[in-house]
Amino acid sequence: MATYKRLDVAFEAGEGAWLIDSRGERYLDALSGIAVCGLGHAHPGIAEVLARQARRLIHTSNLYRIPLQEQLAGRLAGISGMDRVFFCNSGAEANEAAIKICRKFARHKQVEEPVIIVMEGSFHGRTMATLSATGKPEVRAGFDPLLPGFRYMPYNDIPALEKLEDAGERVVAVMLEAVQGEGGVIVPDPGYLKALRDLCDRNGWLLVLDEVQTGMCRTGAWFAYQHEDILPDAVTVAKSLGNGLPIGACLAAGPAAEMLQPGSHGSTFGGNPLVSAAALAVIDILSGQGLAERAAASGRVMLESFRAQLADLDQVVEIRGKGLMIGIELSGDCGVLVERALERRLLINVTGGRVVRLLPPLIITEDELRHIIDTVCFLVKDFTG
Repeated sequence: MATYKRLDVAFEAGEGAWLIDSRGERYLDALSGIAVCGLGHAHPGIAEVLARQARRLIHTSNLYRIPLQEQLAGRLAGISGMDRVFFCNSGAEANEAAIKICRKFARHKQVEEPVIIVMEGSFHGRTMATLSATGKPEVRAGFDPLLPGFRYMPYNDIPALEKLEDAGERVVAVMLEAVQGEGGVIVPDPGYLKALRDLCDRNGWLLVLDEVQTGMCRTGAWFAYQHEDILPDAVTVAKSLGNGLPIGACLAAGPAAEMLQPGSHGSTFGGNPLVSAAALAVIDILSGQGLAERAAASGRVMLESFRAQLADLDQVVEIRGKGLMIGIELSGDCGVLVERALERRLLINVTGGRVVRLLPPLIITEDELRHIIDTVCFLVKDFTG
């Protein structure tokens, strides 16, 4: 089906931060499959784990114990501070699980027709529930009637949320991205997540963080909420958890961790032996190579370099980011830069029509980082000049 407007290039192989197309041309990947391949392409450690596990056992279903899944749940709980994990296949499915937890929580509190606060500009997925929770009207367009029970509020605006405290609404949870990715790499003010945690605690609301794009070290910590030393009630992760293998997870703590019981949710493929083995290897490599710290340092280099070279251009509105998650916002549509970058053998993305989004693999070298910076600066200057 015509669901994608694909670029006219086909990749047949990869090596680290590079992709090789069907003609043998090499491209530097500054998008990582949209924040998926944090360890780069064809990582030998991941490849060996996959081959070994595929020869042993790929799938049994969740009717039985899966030791690798249990190990992975323990590792995720350890790095996140959460208590329990539900495994699925994607970020949208992880967010579906989080929404179902919120609905079960509402029933537990005997709240009829509960409301989940979500944010304007957010993106949580394309299933009907996650689409309903997504705060981008252009994404929701054409799919009415959407699910009820979501209220859109401004992102990074605590006073707006505080007005709901005594409004008598049936709010049971606040759900948001720790950094808005599809919305244009919108980084909230320092203290915003902490203030949200306090707000939810005062009102008995759940705090649900979508870290599908920010999780697994991309922002310079395992999860972006750890920069503010808080714990959400639920957090979702996917994308780079499998470095290309389809796996998602909804992690929960406290009462939220007890909401889903046998029969209330499930997944045929979720957390099968193959993807669990891959995710365990990803966690081992991320921790063993100190890639969270490396992402933080590389991100600082990119931000400082872009601000030094581009900030004075009239058409550059803002340069922002957290770790290896960078957005360069221009004053007008700049979608053409994707193809211009492709011509220069660089893979980038434009989101929201006017934000150049960069999500390089966490294993990026200094030379590769400099190549991205120089090429993007040239493209932006040429476009705005």
